[in-house]
Amino acid sequence: MKGKLLRAEGDLANIIPIHLDASFFFERAVRSLDRNHVDKALKYFRKAVEYEPENPVNHCNMAGILSEKGDYEASNAILANVLDVVDPSMTECYFYMANNYANMDRFEEAEQALVTYLEEDTQGQFMTEAEEMMELLYYELDRPAKLNRIKSRKGVVEHDHARELLEEGKFAQAAELLEGMPPDYPDYLAVRNNLALAYYYMGQFPKARETIAEVLEQEPGNLHALCNLAIFHQNENRTDQVLLLIKKLRVIVPFQQEQVYKLATTMGILGQHDTAYVHFRRLLKAEETAADPALAHYAAVAAFNTGRYDAAERLWHHVSKLDPGSEVSPFYLSRLKAVQQDELQPENLSYHYHLPFDEQFKQWENYGNGIPEEMKNDPLIRSSFFWALRHGDRATKLQVIHALGMIGDYEVQQALQSFIQESDEQQDLVEAAQSVLNELLATEQHSERSRAVLPLSTVAARSIQNASISAEGSQTESISHWQAVVDRALQMTETKAELQQEMERIWTDYVSRAHPEMTAMKHIEGWAAGLEYLAAKIHRRPVTYQSVAERYGISASTVSKYAKQINKVCSTVPPTV
Repeated sequence: MKGKLLRAEGDLANIIPIHLDASFFFERAVRSLDRNHVDKALKYFRKAVEYEPENPVNHCNMAGILSEKGDYEASNAILANVLDVVDPSMTECYFYMANNYANMDRFEEAEQALVTYLEEDTQGQFMTEAEEMMELLYYELDRPAKLNRIKSRKGVVEHDHARELLEEGKFAQAAELLEGMPPDYPDYLAVRNNLALAYYYMGQFPKARETIAEVLEQEPGNLHALCNLAIFHQNENRTDQVLLLIKKLRVIVPFQQEQVYKLATTMGILGQHDTAYVHFRRLLKAEETAADPALAHYAAVAAFNTGRYDAAERLWHHVSKLDPGSEVSPFYLSRLKAVQQDELQPENLSYHYHLPFDEQFKQWENYGNGIPEEMKNDPLIRSSFFWALRHGDRATKLQVIHALGMIGDYEVQQALQSFIQESDEQQDLVEAAQSVLNELLATEQHSERSRAVLPLSTVAARSIQNASISAEGSQTESISHWQAVVDRALQMTETKAELQQEMERIWTDYVSRAHPEMTAMKHIEGWAAGLEYLAAKIHRRPVTYQSVAERYGISASTVSKYAKQINKVCSTVPPTV
């Protein structure tokens, strides 16, 4: 017996004790996955979570296996718990959730999760995959996603949006966006070039020139900046400076189409029509740009200005085929015919794909209801308005002031306000601009009053009149608490009127829709923070769960929780939470 006992003790001495912890079960799970034992791996990951519930990686691994098994709902429930409770900074969970939703053919929710990933994730680990999924969702939903920014690619979306605003003729809005772009943005020189153009289109030449000088100080050979500077000098009659830049630009032969286009249009504006014609012809031979009617028109203008009338005629006929509904090519073809028949003296044409300014006014006078909507939104027409307001003669400025009054949007108000503040303008022009501006502001205020919503307490009371109230007096208590939410949000944003109006609208909508579940409110700060977050998103303000949470003294996961709850009920709120 004694010998057997010694042998037993010897055997025990060689046994290595097992230390059961999260790492142990994690390693077992990985080993099971290597052997394709998925169910066993899931069990081990569950045990790892039990031992280390605060570790988000184990939760995500468990969610990943559930997704592999096709249990997408359960996978997303775990991922949502990670974001709401375990670690709100694990923004890659949104990408995993987007994949799960896409696999369930729930493309709206997939888009919402993917947009949130792109807007909140700082590392961009899944950028390539996210872009591929964005293309899939575009195909399935038949529309682009409402993406405000890509956080891991700082400033890219904002810069693209600013370029779109420039193309739409919304120069003041583009300038505001570009002015806020950070200096560490990778393509910052392009930002400054576009900002200079925005100033130029608004007629603010000194600011445009200063901005271009900043670009050339950092990169003296920047082609876009050199072209812009040459045009700015020409408008200020600095002939010597223009000639120096023309000499430099004439010898440049760029290969990138964007740069060829920039150089061609610049040389045309500078009166170097032969050089412009050569570059425009190069672009028309390229497959990507051959079908652009505006480009064909520019080549026709260059041909006309150099006496190549046969080429100009062919090109304008080509424009008619590319853009059959346009009035531009028939107008210039008739002018060309008059020149060829000696009925009209040849004068250089400007490089704009629209009718000449005087001709536009003649047409608008024939419209009984003012400027047609498509003309109001034409960026070239809008830029010609702002240009003429700054640099036209007295009669033209009066015409433009009247025309701007018929457009009456934010850009117009900014332009008129700036015009009024100019000290060297004639008094009657200033008074005319002030009169138009006052009318626009009065109309806007009247429109806002007509859209004003009822006080929240009134709407809430009407909404819950038919709801089941279990205890006497609970209805009044509930309304009071729901009113406290919007009151708190308004208090935190008291200097932001636009945001406040949006929060009142969202909250009124939410209360009216959610009335069957109305109870006395808990966590007023969380509801108010979620409400502010959504309103800021709608108005494209830079905001994160964390930034709002810090202001309200709560956690980011709490802001996320209540924002999502409001967004789930209010179908009018864009899916960008």
